[in-house]
Amino acid sequence: MNLDNPIAIGERRLGAGQPLGVIAGPCVMESQELTLHIARTVDQVCRELELPWIFKASFDKANRTSGDSYRGEGMANGLAWLRTVRDELGVPVTTDIHESWQAQPVAEVCELLQIPAFLARQTDLLAAAAATGRAVNVKKGQFMAPRDMRHVVAKLAANGCRRVMLTERGTFFGYGRLVNDMCAVPEMKSLGAVVVFDATHSVQEPSAAGQTTGGQRAMVPTVAAAGVAAGADVIFLETHPDPDRSPSDGPNMVPLAQLRALLGKLKRVFAAVRESHE
Repeated sequence: MNLDNPIAIGERRLGAGQPLGVIAGPCVMESQELTLHIARTVDQVCRELELPWIFKASFDKANRTSGDSYRGEGMANGLAWLRTVRDELGVPVTTDIHESWQAQPVAEVCELLQIPAFLARQTDLLAAAAATGRAVNVKKGQFMAPRDMRHVVAKLAANGCRRVMLTERGTFFGYGRLVNDMCAVPEMKSLGAVVVFDATHSVQEPSAAGQTTGGQRAMVPTVAAAGVAAGADVIFLETHPDPDRSPSDGPNMVPLAQLRALLGKLKRVFAAVRESHE
């Protein structure tokens, strides 16, 4: 499978030979004001650290633990707010798609389409995302071995997508726990894709908080550094000014005020790994 690497997303280049990339933003959009506040803050941090970045936020969390949980403000508002972020800051934006029909309208705003981990094997969804001509980021299913992502890559490539990102975000380990096999990073890199390490979802504890997902926020810096040390090209972090008030994934999100220190540390780890391979 002959994939592009590095890949261009907007004016950013991510992957082989490039600086550490960042995908960051809130788990779910709550309002235009908050979405813009988070995006502006992350943009300032990444500009200071000279890290290429992509803004991520979901307009619909279709896989919440409980049917009563907050899902988001819907596609119309969500895409309008993402467009505002893109136009104001000049930063590429990405969001999840859950159904095939969503691919084309989302691609009109987002330079990168994200496939949620639970949907990583959905052939029609992958084909629809590939058909848009946009880059596609597929999160490895919590139930999948890293080597099985070759089938995901093959489905995308067969439908014309050469700009592929694969994300490691933990594997189910019994009930209510995820673990990371750091070998997944080089294994997926061997497929030719740009590899992302999702540090915040990796510390989730599915359904651990009753009707919502729990998490170990304090472990994010540890697993993030390990993922970068294992060779990840891009780090994925969800962030919020007050994670405990976030309606989704609060227990495993990085407080916005702590983002700069964490990304500074990860940039140093990335530089050390690159130097060791030169």
